[in-house]
Amino acid sequence: MHHPGPPRFTTVGTAVELAPRNPAAEIEPAIEWSIVDAPDDSDASLGSDAVEHITPDAPGQYRLRMTAPDGPHELTVRAYPDVSRPVRFAVEAGELPEAEDVWISAPFNEHILGRDRARYEDGQYVFETELPPGRRSAAFVPDEDYHSAARDTVDIEGPERPRIELDATVESGTVVFEAVPRAGPTTDERSGDLDVEFFLDDRDTLEGSLAIDGTTARCELAAIEDSIRVHAVAVGARHSIADTVTVSTDGDVSYPNEPPAWTDDATMYEIFTRSFTGQADASFQALERRVPYLEWLGIDTLWLTPILESYAPQRDDDGYERGGPHGYHTLDYFRTAPDLGTREEFESFVETCHDHGVRVVFDLVVNHTSKHHRNFQLASAGVEDYEQWYRFDDDGNAENYFAWNSIPNLNYDSLAVREHILSVVDEWAPVVDGFRCDVAWGVPHGFWQEVRDRVTAEDSEFLLLDETIPRDPLAHENAFDLHYDTTLYGRLLEIGRGDRPAESLLEAVRAEQREGFPPRSMQLRYIENHDEDRYLAEHGRDAQRAAAAATLTLPGMPMVYYGQETGMTHFRKPMEWDGDDELTRFHRRLIQTRNEHGVLRRGDLEDVAFESETDRAVAFAREYQGRRVVVLLHFGNGAASVSVRESLAATDLVTGDAIDVARAGGETTVSVATVAVLEVVGE
Repeated sequence: MHHPGPPRFTTVGTAVELAPRNPAAEIEPAIEWSIVDAPDDSDASLGSDAVEHITPDAPGQYRLRMTAPDGPHELTVRAYPDVSRPVRFAVEAGELPEAEDVWISAPFNEHILGRDRARYEDGQYVFETELPPGRRSAAFVPDEDYHSAARDTVDIEGPERPRIELDATVESGTVVFEAVPRAGPTTDERSGDLDVEFFLDDRDTLEGSLAIDGTTARCELAAIEDSIRVHAVAVGARHSIADTVTVSTDGDVSYPNEPPAWTDDATMYEIFTRSFTGQADASFQALERRVPYLEWLGIDTLWLTPILESYAPQRDDDGYERGGPHGYHTLDYFRTAPDLGTREEFESFVETCHDHGVRVVFDLVVNHTSKHHRNFQLASAGVEDYEQWYRFDDDGNAENYFAWNSIPNLNYDSLAVREHILSVVDEWAPVVDGFRCDVAWGVPHGFWQEVRDRVTAEDSEFLLLDETIPRDPLAHENAFDLHYDTTLYGRLLEIGRGDRPAESLLEAVRAEQREGFPPRSMQLRYIENHDEDRYLAEHGRDAQRAAAAATLTLPGMPMVYYGQETGMTHFRKPMEWDGDDELTRFHRRLIQTRNEHGVLRRGDLEDVAFESETDRAVAFAREYQGRRVVVLLHFGNGAASVSVRESLAATDLVTGDAIDVARAGGETTVSVATVAVLEVVGE
């Protein structure tokens, strides 16, 4: 079926990509798009390509029709008012070297240099535009020199995005859809004032229509043909990310936006594939021999950096800088890298991981290929069948992000590209347990929705993790399960530098509500990865231990980057197996504590009234199924005295040791060096 998928929700002025599913190059001439209905004051139009883009120019509902070989298909596009506000970014001219041009690089222009030029004004470089409310950043790049760039971050005032959670029950043959809209936590709006809009998926058939009453919709179970998907959006000054429920004719209810159940309890470990074995052979067989270490550490989910044939497995002159050995310059999507081993050896490695209770997440790199990829060479040479495989500007230059000239962007307006990449998905999804999707923000959202439907149809527990920096709640809408928590990561850096108090990490954790992430979304909590400097090298051992403890005691999925636990200070060098043994034991104890206590994995985050003589300390509670624990963290040197207005047990759940506590009048005072987790007890 070539139907283009679920309804699209956008704002006026923001383009929506439209494409047939299950694409094949040979159907391209048969695909036609038209607008069946649009708001009265809209002049929006569509072209004649198989993959089109509509930019709504008026609020309201647009009905589109796509003619395909399997018949006509209709699609709903709902456009909400644009809430963008004027914003001014500026940096002092003295922060930049002399340059012919100063370009803007930011999420709003896809980090493509040459699109937006800064102007010089009164000793500053300035760029003005309009953007939605929230924290926004822009880099001022002299010519193409990102290393010399200066950055400005601006908080744009305006309404927060609401959130919504949709549920469904079957009662006496009637399906009841109940939506719970939630206003932003610091907005003037109230949840009860939000409207809810329901949408029946255009792919599904229902005898009659949904009966809608406020936050509730109903239909008869007997009216469902096969199954239906119902989407709901909360609407106030802004609209929410849509939530979705699927109901089958036998009354089964499922939640397509819900992450796999196993993610609630998972701890992820990322390895830089060619460095994890140390100075030794970095083959799949060598990796396989080290899987028992992951089990010993308490890890149950492993993300490997790319393992396919790539132009850049080699090391740079200094050994391990950003150019390699990373594997992100793909040459062949269907062949494992020869220096790592055969496909059979990779599958043996995955099987061994499974035998040790470790799921494997595959790094899927489909935004771009190497410039040495056969298809890019053919496209550059003007071979007709490949001319549309990559994006080129009017001067014939290949499009890329961040001036990454060696990795040109694939063109998802080409059905041949979409067909090819979906075959890559089909090739590797049965082998592994999830995809970490590199530069996910650069690939159309509708394509990721198709990927999700494709992989979860075969394995409902398959994980999708998006690399979107900074994170974006839209990535969760029927696409990704797990998201980089770039907000907490940035806050932990600020705390490490001493620029923010430790207590501010709680605000950062809750920022997902302010940013509009759906209640069912999950965040990946980390302090370093293969693209970032080591936290230990930048902020010292005391802060590193506390930051790691934060990721392992807060809600979400914690991630440890290889060597974090052994005290490594370079982000890609060979694993230091003989590193800091005490730090390794510290990480292992924390992981085991989390694994042993469901309250740390699934508990709600609660505030705790506390006092300390230092702003390097923080306390918070986790509560689950009637059990409550208090977590105490200290990012500074030595020990900090923290007083908590709770009655706490004297046994630290992390070490199992008794600690000195002083209780008086319902208050407990504890001396904490780095971390302590204490049970709340009765008086």
